[in-house]
Amino acid sequence: MRLVIAEKPSVAQSIAAVLGAKSRHDGYLEGGGYIVSWCFGHLAELADAAVYNADDAKWTLAALPIIPAPFRFIIRSDKQNQFDILRELMRREDVAEVVNACDAGREGELIFRTVYCLAGCSKPILRLWISSMEDDAIRSGFQQLKSGRDYDGLHQSALCRAKADWLVGINATRYFSLTYGRTLNIGRVMSPTLALLVQREAEISAFAAEPFYTVQLDCGFPSTTDRMKDRKDADAIANACKGKTVTVKSVERKEKSEKAPALYDLTSLQRDANRVLGYTSQQTLDYLQALYEKKLCTYPRTDSRYLTDDMEGSVPGLVAAAAAVCGMEKPPTICAKQVCSSKKVTDHHAIVPTISAEKVDMASLPLGEREVLKLAARGLLRAVDEPHRYAETVITVDCAGQSFTAKGKTVLAPGWKRYEQEQAEAVPALPVVTENQTLSVSAASVKTGKTTPPKHFTEDTLLAAMENAGKEDMPDDAERKGIGTPATRSGIIEKLVSSGFVERRKSKKITNLLPTSTGTALITVLPEQLQSPQLTAEWEHRLKEIERGEIASASFMDGIAAMLNELVQTYKPILGAEVLFPSGREVVGKCPRCGAEVTESQKGFFCENRDCSFVLWKNSRFFAAKKKTLTKSIAAALLKNGRAPLKGCYSEKTGKTYDAVVLLEDDGQRTGYKLVFDNG
Repeated sequence: MRLVIAEKPSVAQSIAAVLGAKSRHDGYLEGGGYIVSWCFGHLAELADAAVYNADDAKWTLAALPIIPAPFRFIIRSDKQNQFDILRELMRREDVAEVVNACDAGREGELIFRTVYCLAGCSKPILRLWISSMEDDAIRSGFQQLKSGRDYDGLHQSALCRAKADWLVGINATRYFSLTYGRTLNIGRVMSPTLALLVQREAEISAFAAEPFYTVQLDCGFPSTTDRMKDRKDADAIANACKGKTVTVKSVERKEKSEKAPALYDLTSLQRDANRVLGYTSQQTLDYLQALYEKKLCTYPRTDSRYLTDDMEGSVPGLVAAAAAVCGMEKPPTICAKQVCSSKKVTDHHAIVPTISAEKVDMASLPLGEREVLKLAARGLLRAVDEPHRYAETVITVDCAGQSFTAKGKTVLAPGWKRYEQEQAEAVPALPVVTENQTLSVSAASVKTGKTTPPKHFTEDTLLAAMENAGKEDMPDDAERKGIGTPATRSGIIEKLVSSGFVERRKSKKITNLLPTSTGTALITVLPEQLQSPQLTAEWEHRLKEIERGEIASASFMDGIAAMLNELVQTYKPILGAEVLFPSGREVVGKCPRCGAEVTESQKGFFCENRDCSFVLWKNSRFFAAKKKTLTKSIAAALLKNGRAPLKGCYSEKTGKTYDAVVLLEDDGQRTGYKLVFDNG
C-alpha cells in the first residue's frame, strides 16, 4: 500500500480519481492499493521566538539576536486534526511507501518533508514530479516516480530559505522597531525590493529636465535633424530651409526579421498580464493556480521558457488547443523545434495551455482566469510562429548644409506579431526616391521636447528589476539570479503594500508602485547588507547551490547568523529619526520636559522624543480614585498651562463630588512629572 500526500484537497481528489482511490474517509481517500491524503498548505511552520524562551515574547534589544539551535516547528490548532490523520496513516502497518505529491517545487518539498519529519516517519519516500494535472500526466508521473533522496538538496534549500527569512524577519524587525519606536517589518527579500523602489524615486526627484530642439522638414515625407540644445541654432536652420529644396544623399533599405519570443515563464506572464490586463502579479498567480488545478494550464511556478525535447511531438496538439482558447487560427507553419530545449528547462517547463483547454467552455470561467488563459495561449501561438519580417528604409537628405533623416517601415510578413494583443504604433512607409534627387520643402518647423526622467515602477517593470537585480555580479552559469524566485515575488510585493511601505497609485491607465514616506525612511536607516539587491541575489544563488549539493546548508546559515550578530553589535542609530518616523498621531501639546510634541495613543499621552520618557496615563491611579479619566482637553490644558480644572471629582469619604484644579509637578521620577491638587 502506498500513501500519497498532496498539498491541497482538490489536488488529492484529482490524483485519487486517476488512481482509483474512491472510498472516502475522514481526511483521506482509499482504493486501488493507494491511500490519498492531503495537507492544507503548510500544516507546520517555524515556531515563534517565545517557544524557545518565554522572555523572548517581550521585545527587548538585550535579547537580540535570537538564533535558535535547533529550530522548532509547530502546528496551529486549526490544522492539528489533519496532521494527526496523516501521522496515523504513515504509521499504518500496510503502508510501505510514502509518495510526496505536493507541488513539484521548493515549497512543496518543504511542506511534505516537515510533516513527514514531525510525524517521525522513516518509511521510503517516492517523489511525484509533474507539470500538469491532466489525467495522462498523473498516470505518467506515477509510472516514473523518483526516489525521495533525489530531492534532499531541494529540501535543504527550502529549509535554509525558511530559516533565513525567520532569522532576518524576527531579529531585524525587532531591532529596528525598538530602535526607532514603531513597528518596522523587515524581510530578507522584502527590504531589497523596497530599496529598488526608493532608489528609483530618488532618481526621479533628482532628475532635471533639459529642453532640446529638432527641425522638421516636409518634403513629401517628414525628415528631422538630430537633437540640438540651442533654440537659436534650430530657428536658424529652419529659416534657412524654408522655401528651399533638399537633395537626397542616400537611400538605405534593409530587410530585417525578429524571432518569436520564447514561451511564458511565471514572471514574463505576470509582467504581460500587468501591462496588458492590469492584473497584479498576485492576481495572475492566483488565476494560474486555479487554471492548473482545473487541468487547463501547466504548472505555474516555473522559471523556464521552453518545453522539453520529448514534448516536440505534442506541440501541434497544444497549438490547436491554444488556438481554440483564443478563437484564432493556428500559425500557417508550426515551428515546434524553436520552443523545445531540454537544456533550458529547470524544474518545470514553460507555461502553456493543456490539451484539455481545447474543450473548455470559456464562458464558464471567471473573467480573470479566462483572460490569463487566453494570454498564455497567445504566448504559445506566438512562440511557434515564424519570424516577423519587415523592410526598414532610411533616407538622408541635405538642405542648406544641414543633414536630415527619415525612417520608414514596410511589413513583409507579420509572422508571430499577428498574435500580439498590443499592436505597436505603425511606422508609415516612405515614398520611392533616388540618390541626388531634389525635392521641394513645403514646410520647415522647430519641434521642442524635454528629456524625461526614469519612469515610476509598475508591477511589470518591478518584476523585471527583481529578476535582474545583481545579474551583472552573478556567474554566467548561475541558475538563479535576482531577488526572490518566480513563486515568491508576487507575495513580496503584496507584503510591501500591506505593511504600509508601498502604495499603488493609478495614473491614467497605469498603476504605479510608489514607496510611502515610511518605506523611504526605512531604507534610509537600514544598513547595506539588509537592503542590497546584489547581496540578496547572491543569497538566492547560494540557495540554488545548496539544492545542487555544491555547498553545505550550515555555511549559508552561519553567514546569515554572522550578519545579524554584526548588525546588533555595530549598528549606530540615525539621529533625528523622529523626523523620519513620525507616529502620525494627533499632537496634543509640547512636552514640559524636552519640548518635543506630545501625542495621544490608546493608553495615554506620550512624548514623541524616544529619548524622553514623559507620559500622562489616561487611567492613572490619581484619576481612578476620583472616578475620572484624563481626557485630551485636560491633557492639553496641563501641557499648555501646567494646570487644568477638574470638575465632578468623587470623594470616597463623603461619597459626593466636587470641583478642583489639578497641577503638573516635577517629581524627579522616570516620567519627571506628577499630578496634584491645587490646595490654594
